Amino acid sequence: MTVTRPARLTGAALCAALALIAAVWILKDLAALGSPVDLAWYWAGDHFFLIRGRSATSLTDPVLLAVSAAGAVAALRSRHAASALAATGTVTLALRLPGLWAADSGALVTALAELALAAGLVVTAAAGRRPATAAYERLPTRPPTGRAVTAGVLLAVAAAVLTLWEVYWATELPVEVTVDRLTGGRSVVKPALAPPPGWLAAMLVGLYATAAGSAFARARHSRAFGLLAGGFLAAVGLAEVARAVRYELAAHFDELPTVQQLGLLSAAFGLLAGIAVLVLLAARGTQDPAPTSYGPAGPHTPYGRPGPYGSYGSYGPAGSMPPAPPSPPPPGW
Repeated sequence: MTVTRPARLTGAALCAALALIAAVWILKDLAALGSPVDLAWYWAGDHFFLIRGRSATSLTDPVLLAVSAAGAVAALRSRHAASALAATGTVTLALRLPGLWAADSGALVTALAELALAAGLVVTAAAGRRPATAAYERLPTRPPTGRAVTAGVLLAVAAAVLTLWEVYWATELPVEVTVDRLTGGRSVVKPALAPPPGWLAAMLVGLYATAAGSAFARARHSRAFGLLAGGFLAAVGLAEVARAVRYELAAHFDELPTVQQLGLLSAAFGLLAGIAVLVLLAARGTQDPAPTSYGPAGPHTPYGRPGPYGSYGSYGPAGSMPPAPPSPPPPGW
């Protein structure tokens, strides 16, 4: 399946609009905090140093900015950008849906705008597809088996680890706090645009599991969803590892409680696994072999390559001449 040119241009425009909204909020936070370094540490989860104000953005916003920009570039450059547009739209829908019940009016307006743009991306990716119209038109590539299986294993393990952490916190925290972590209730303090932590964890588990399944199946859309999942996995792991290094938790690993040790190990695994998934799936995949058709003169391929018997085209063995025209030739020959 390929994407029509009008659909590609529409998808690129929608992705650019999503990236622009994220960029405007990030610039607003930079103006409020006055320091890109402070904003980066805020995204990493360090909120204790802020004395000049609060940030409305979270780690998901720069990641969504990068994802939207990549989706726009993919739509402009490739006829096979349907999976990239669909992945961008689906993840944006999942992340911005809790903004519909946000108390902040700016976050609510942003959520409505981004949900509309994301829904348009999904519709554009679905409606703009068309089947290959010629035998020589290439289909989207698939990742090689070894790289796909390795990436699938890493993403499946990441999904399992995050699920276990959410089960642990559900058993440790009161029921009302667990519910607030899913819905963004009063007991959860978070940036205005950030999804509730439980909601974000559930979305990431679904993304990692979906990307792992598509990688195991070597589906044509596995690269788009796998790269998206790898980006989130690496970003979350990097933020947690950076925060641990800043407060010298890694240097005193042996002195930490078991829960913090497991959390630091999980963060390190997420960082390394995310980078590995990006490396494994970033390279161009492999093309399916061209189908062999059988005509009256024997097998041949639609690309004019030699068939099993050395033929070029459908005229028989290599070196033979095409058949003579009929005599007398019909009208218009």
